[in-house]
Amino acid sequence: MPDALDLSVMGDSGVPLPQRAWRLSGRGDGPSVHLQAGLHADEIAGMHVLHTLLPRLREARVSGRLAGTVTVVPQANPLGLAQFRHGRLLGRFHDATSRNFNRHFHESIAAEHAPTTFAAWQKALFALARESQIVLDLHTDSDALPYLYVHESFWPEARDLAAALRAEVAIVWGDDDDGAFEGAVVAQGQREPHSSLRLAATIELRGQSDVSDALAQRDADGFYRFLCARGVIDEPVARTDWAGEAVPIAHMETIFAPVSGVLVYTCELGERVEQGAPIARIVARPGDPLSEVVLRAPQSGRVVTRNRDRLIAQGDVALKLTGSQPSFNWRGGALDP
Repeated sequence: MPDALDLSVMGDSGVPLPQRAWRLSGRGDGPSVHLQAGLHADEIAGMHVLHTLLPRLREARVSGRLAGTVTVVPQANPLGLAQFRHGRLLGRFHDATSRNFNRHFHESIAAEHAPTTFAAWQKALFALARESQIVLDLHTDSDALPYLYVHESFWPEARDLAAALRAEVAIVWGDDDDGAFEGAVVAQGQREPHSSLRLAATIELRGQSDVSDALAQRDADGFYRFLCARGVIDEPVARTDWAGEAVPIAHMETIFAPVSGVLVYTCELGERVEQGAPIARIVARPGDPLSEVVLRAPQSGRVVTRNRDRLIAQGDVALKLTGSQPSFNWRGGALDP
């Protein structure tokens, strides 16, 4: 295809791996956009969304309605895609370095010579996005409502993105010491005095099992409406109000499993719970009724995510809740590893 970029990164075995990407150039009078999915290679929904959206972007370009340039990277992580083990894709952490694929971008970008395949891949991926004015990174949580992360400098202007995608929660953050991709993009925009960065956001497209044609079409339509509203595509769209909930990241409650065992939820996604209410329990030793540990809401809020695995290890994330005040456990940085 003429839009395809001929790119590759070096795999851990020393064999080059293709980095599939497309760049659609419009007239040049609209914003430049970078869309990517699968940074965590086992988060599939965004891959299907961009696969669904790409033909519509091509149609806009062919018809002369594409004002900006759009780069699309449906599978951003060839290193992670190569990590099938025992019939399962292990795409969150890099085997060779044990690093989370969505951390340490600031270190990799700053390195003059990438010391690992991990760092080289991060530098190459960041290079695809660094000149874009709008950068959207598509992820999924374990089992979740649709929600997004957005830097405080872009809020509340990014309500249009939340509305277009029908996100139920926007988590607004201010500092990133972990080197996530979005954080690295924002940091570059803040460092460079003539930066034209207009928005960088991470979109969580529900849970890892929420992959279907219907959801992909719904989300692709949402991204298309957003691009039209932002002047990337010449097509009138109706303005949509957003009725979701914006929460400072420090107010989010991340509840970790205090013990290992069978995880049983007593609340549903999206449910509002009161402080102290039971929200789940862990049966640490099935057969022993005294081994049950009840998890309670640290403050009143709404259930945003749950763990899709029902056998949980001690220290794993069990739930995330919104809150109306800072969490006692908040220490800065990302919500979880």
